Amino acid sequence: MPDIRVVGIMAKPGIPHASSIVPKLVEWLKQRGVEARLDESSSIYMDGTDGLPRDKVPDGAQLVIVLGGDGTLLAAARAVAGREIPLLPVNLGGLGFLTAITLDQLYAELEGAFHGEQRVVPRSMLHGDLVRRGEVVKSYEALNDVVISKTQFARMIDLDAYVDSQYVSTFKADGLIVATPTGSTAYSLSAGGPIVFPAVRALCITPVCPHTLTNRPVLVPDTSVIELISHAADHEAFLTVDGQVGEPLLDDDHVVCRTSEHRVLLVRPPKMFFFDVLRQKLKWGER
Repeated sequence: MPDIRVVGIMAKPGIPHASSIVPKLVEWLKQRGVEARLDESSSIYMDGTDGLPRDKVPDGAQLVIVLGGDGTLLAAARAVAGREIPLLPVNLGGLGFLTAITLDQLYAELEGAFHGEQRVVPRSMLHGDLVRRGEVVKSYEALNDVVISKTQFARMIDLDAYVDSQYVSTFKADGLIVATPTGSTAYSLSAGGPIVFPAVRALCITPVCPHTLTNRPVLVPDTSVIELISHAADHEAFLTVDGQVGEPLLDDDHVVCRTSEHRVLLVRPPKMFFFDVLRQKLKWGER
């Protein structure tokens, strides 16, 4: 990692104890000659400090600290996408598959980062294009998944799926998930999808409550182009990216997914690896 002189800070809003965490962190950085760039959520915990739009926080930074849960990290990953800036995720939330660093480990991890001793792992991202009447009307970057689902009062929806222009099936279901290996432990897992080791070069297509019980999750190479076509009536299907952003779909909208040219760099605890996280978070092996 290059010499660290600027650190971005992104935080989840509404965390009571963050009002002591953020000022202490900013002061700790200041004592080491490091400038802190705070997003608008982080600045709330600092009296009289103006925050920056989240996508401006990484400008000029060599490291971004993310305080919150996995949802905060997903938002940070999209804000940083395209810039090779490591994210140091600190879990202030609940389950935390991605935010495995605890608050107690924060300053030790920062010391390691300043000395170039931290463990940084790359995670692939997913690029999604919303194509309407032959034109790309919106593009998204996702760390976890791109999902087409029925709206609240809609019946099951029909979705055509193609992989590299080869017809897969027409799914009659509550929805369809295209997940990265990182996203395999998120919504896809809840829908019955497999857990995919992060280094596996694959994408997972997982149906949500399919009408045909033989419709099962499918893994395809990460070089594949996945095209989903919605046949739901206008506004009866919804496109969601990382469970956080998206928009309603029209009949015959196409959603085209492929591995993004961008990736996310995550700082991971030095002695905690993927299966350690699974055992801890999923309670494997407990009696």
